[in-house]
Amino acid sequence: MAAAAACAELIRQADGLLVTAGAGIGVDSGLPDFRGPQGFWGVYPALGRARIGFEQIANPAAFAARPALAWGFYGHRLNLYRRTVPHAGFAILRRIGERLPQGAFVFTSNVDGQFQKADFAAERIVECHGSIHHLQCLDGCHDGIWPADDYQPQVDEEECLLRSDFPRCPRCRAIARPNILMFGDWGWLAARTDAQEARLHAWLREVGRLVVIEVGAGTNIPTVRMLGERSRGRLIRINPGEPQLPPGKGVALATGGLAGLRAIAACLE
Repeated sequence: MAAAAACAELIRQADGLLVTAGAGIGVDSGLPDFRGPQGFWGVYPALGRARIGFEQIANPAAFAARPALAWGFYGHRLNLYRRTVPHAGFAILRRIGERLPQGAFVFTSNVDGQFQKADFAAERIVECHGSIHHLQCLDGCHDGIWPADDYQPQVDEEECLLRSDFPRCPRCRAIARPNILMFGDWGWLAARTDAQEARLHAWLREVGRLVVIEVGAGTNIPTVRMLGERSRGRLIRINPGEPQLPPGKGVALATGGLAGLRAIAACLE
């Protein structure tokens, strides 16, 4: 594939790799695609029956009004992400980074922790929307953010309801919520993500020849796409449905994430 060979040449010319990833990177690992209400309700039929959309449940107001439903949704996702095995494309990205003098850094809008699970260094990951594997107080009694490692939600998946106890704030004992930037969210604590972004900017200052590999980032929430397009590096965009690139910015592969990364790896070898 000529495009994959061109991607490999951009990588050979670089001294640092920035991986930018949206929800599409998880599809090859078996994670659900929430695009459109029908896709979302196919995964959560109880929310479909109640005509509750993604924007309504992924919202701090849902935790205040219907906490068992909100934690049913997020508890299911937490369990799902914990048992999901990252696909082979993550290892390909890690190996590409290992061959470059400045290594790799990750910027992702995903909250699933799959890059950490795929053995990327935690100190070289930016989770711009936060992480489901961390919690904060729903009432905002303090600015603490803590790991969710000890929380084991039991969820009635048919009804999308939490059947076990809520996670609790260690200070005030109010219900805890995921440390995720939700829709209509003025209470998200961004300190953890801010520290991640500071480390990214420090790393970028050390990189002379940057290459960006973007996987599965769409235009619906364009944060990830915009970062790659505005970067000073050359951009490799892997996207089956929205592969368009600004003129002269780089190379696009109109394919799924795993297939595109395997094609690039074959050319590098």
